[in-house]
Amino acid sequence: MKLSTTLDIPARMIGEEAAVRKIAAAGFDAFDMSLFRMFEDPDRYEMNRDDYRGYVKRLRAAAEDCGIVCNQSHAPFSSSTGDPAEDERRFGLIVRAMEIAALMGAENIVVHPLQHLRYNEADNAARLEEMNMAFYRRLIPYAEEYGIHIALENMWQRATVRGNERIWHSTCSTSAEFCRYVDSLDSPWIVACLDIGHVSLVDEDIPAFIRALGRDRLRCLHVHDTDGANDLHTLPFFGTIDYDAVCRALREIGYTGDITFEADNFFRKTPLTSLENNLCVMHAVGRELCRRAQG
Repeated sequence: MKLSTTLDIPARMIGEEAAVRKIAAAGFDAFDMSLFRMFEDPDRYEMNRDDYRGYVKRLRAAAEDCGIVCNQSHAPFSSSTGDPAEDERRFGLIVRAMEIAALMGAENIVVHPLQHLRYNEADNAARLEEMNMAFYRRLIPYAEEYGIHIALENMWQRATVRGNERIWHSTCSTSAEFCRYVDSLDSPWIVACLDIGHVSLVDEDIPAFIRALGRDRLRCLHVHDTDGANDLHTLPFFGTIDYDAVCRALREIGYTGDITFEADNFFRKTPLTSLENNLCVMHAVGRELCRRAQG
């Protein structure tokens, strides 16, 4: 079991190569290649340029030089907007992200499901499922070509519930729907990435969700904590999630994936000078989670 963390916020602070080196120096085994800026900053982000393969080669060489690997990646999101022309452009960039992740050596790339419709209105859940089946089936040949698994993620939306706006269910936010998605796609290139924090936000039972997915579907994680009401993406034990119960469930199913933090907001409100210390704290917490998850 590798211990990994996302590259996103450290990379925004000091650049991708420097962030990889800092993560390695803190003791992590791996990092998640976060590719969010492919949508956010299309004109300046190196991965959107014509020579992106050369940049990826240099970044991977830097990682290998300091003894760390890219274990997984996260495609840019949101995967859809409802505008056909824009969604086709995004699809092309998601395919490029899959190639980049494979070139970095990642085994899995998280690709968000389509969720541009209001999930809790009319028959939108069924409409989104039909759209997502087509979306992921269109991506599977690229997964096979690049040799990388596509990991679906459980999502959430904001909705008005009993007159109050709050976080509510969305695509794959229940274990029954998530299992159905993976099973219906029925491909060795399709796996599940369970976002632990997202499960808590929609009031689902996290250990039960893990057991329902089981060892064969569940191949990777987004590990972070919440207060049960906001998508905080902070470090475990800084919120309300019972990580003892989470780790017991991972042990019970014989989870074979990694512990990958998506807890970057832990860094956001602290000065750059504390980045190294914060990474070390995160590393210590992560090693404890690995110990508990492996038994």
